This record gives sequence, C-alpha cells and structure tokens, in this order.
Amino acid sequence: MRTIDWVNGAVEIIDQTALPGEERVLRLHTVGELIAAIQSLAVRGAPALGVAGAFGVALAARIHVDDPAALAVAVQKVETARPTAVNLARGAQRAAALIPHGPEAVLAEACAVRDEEIAASAAMARLGADLIDELCGAPPRLLTHCNTGALAAVTVGTALGVVGELHQRGRLAGVIASETRPLLQGARLTSWELTRWGIEHRVAVDSAGPFLMARGEVDAVILGADRICANGDVINKIGTYTHALGARRAGIPFVVVAPESTVDPNTPSGAYVEIEDRGAAEVTAWGEAVNPAFDITPFDLVTAIVTDRRVIRVDRGEKP
Repeated sequence: MRTIDWVNGAVEIIDQTALPGEERVLRLHTVGELIAAIQSLAVRGAPALGVAGAFGVALAARIHVDDPAALAVAVQKVETARPTAVNLARGAQRAAALIPHGPEAVLAEACAVRDEEIAASAAMARLGADLIDELCGAPPRLLTHCNTGALAAVTVGTALGVVGELHQRGRLAGVIASETRPLLQGARLTSWELTRWGIEHRVAVDSAGPFLMARGEVDAVILGADRICANGDVINKIGTYTHALGARRAGIPFVVVAPESTVDPNTPSGAYVEIEDRGAAEVTAWGEAVNPAFDITPFDLVTAIVTDRRVIRVDRGEKP
C-alpha cells in the first residue's frame, strides 16, 4: 500500500486526519489542495512530505505550463508549506530543477523521489533491525513516538519499519506507542498501523514514557526525525527530547531512524531550525497556549542514527 502516489494526473493520499475511524483517499488536483493537505496534516511525515513536495511541483508544472511567473510562485508556496521538515523543500527543489525540460520531466523526477523513499524504507528496516539486535541482545520491548510507518514514508516506514522487520524476524518482545500530543499521531496512526501488521502493542500517554523506562519496561526507544542537523541534533515531533532524557537516565539506547534525505549538512545545529508553532486551537479552546510541533534533541543524547545507507554511532563520536 502506497500512502501517497501519483495516479492519473492527480496526487492521491490516505487522509491521515480521518484515521483510524475512516480509511479515506483524497485526490488532489491543484497546488492549493496539496498545500492544504500538508498544512492540515492530512499528509505528514518527513519522507512523505518530500514526495508531496515533488508531486506538488509536478502539479504546478502542468497547471502553469505557459505562465513561468505563476509557476515560480506555486513552487515557492509548496516549498514553504511547513517550515521545519527539510524533506518538503528538498523534494520540491529536486522536481523544480527539471522545469526547463517540461512537465513530463518534472513528473519523472517526482516519481524518482517517491521510488527512492520506498527503497530507503526497506534499507532502513534491515539496518535498524540489525542494530537493535546488536544493542539489545534479547528481543526488545520498544517505545515509539509519533508515527513513523508507511503513513509517514509511502511504504514500510522509518522507525516503525524497523519494528515491523523485528516482528517478521521473531525478534520483538513488545511495543509501547507514545500517544503523541496534541494530535495523537501515535494513538491514532501508529496504533492503526501496528494493528494492521498484527503486532501487539500498548498506547501510553507521552509523559509516562520516561517513568516506564525507569521501571524497566522499555529496552530501547526508536523514533524518526524531520531534520538531522550537521552536528547530529535531531528535530522531531514534540516530546522526543523528553524521551531522550528518560532513555539516558534509564541507560537504554535511543535510536533515530530517518533516510539520508532528512540529514541536513547545511544546518549546523538545532539552534538554526525554525520550530513550527501550530497555534492554540489544537491544544485548548480557552486562554493562550504555546504549541510547538517539534523539539530539538541534542546529539549527545542520541545512541545512533540509522539511515538507508549507514549507521551513525553518535555515542562513539560519529557525526552525520
């Protein structure tokens, strides 16, 4: 199952805002529809956003084929639809580089971005499962955060792909899915995917994670990233930093799984990343609120980063 794809001249996505109650497919015919889907989180997850960015430019190239000025505006809007995940802009820029060669060349490049993310998921699943086996020895009880499955990465997933691979190998003892406030991507989406895979799991409130680690109920934390900075700082869904602190205190591995497309050598550290604030409406119906969508986990709290090409042992001083 591909959770985002190009089908007969439009972008098709599984609407993540409707899950788990309804499995609804949206067909997006315009750049405006795609941007709205990105901003509403109907499509989300760093790898999937890279594909969405590329497909958004493919849409724009077809719609504005005779209007270069309008095309440039549309591309810029796609690139900046959400500011924190580096994949979105990268996917859009890759496709946009083919604009001088015509709409079909742009679409071919967008499909290449999609296919590379599919291949990356399969590679990360294998590399990550091998690493978790090495770090944990016995089949582990893993804690995940946010959603890092096929919904976030076209097929298979990043960190959740590793969970699935361990399950297939018979090397998984259990999964705790952190619910992920405020939109419950863990409770809604990760739980939905794990159920489809036949993997037994429990959902825990975000703040319970470190306590469960301290109580010896978690053997390793495994999650994804929206951007990995040059120094190894990890930008990921809000709550990641808390789990990293809990893992360090409990003395268990904290493993980040993300494709090479998420590694950003042009951003020196997390201090240079714009952290998106989603506004008060997602948190409360009264009063003021602060609602950062992401946080920054310092590299020195990370055990390892797994990409589709390599395992970076941050705990041994290696850098992205």
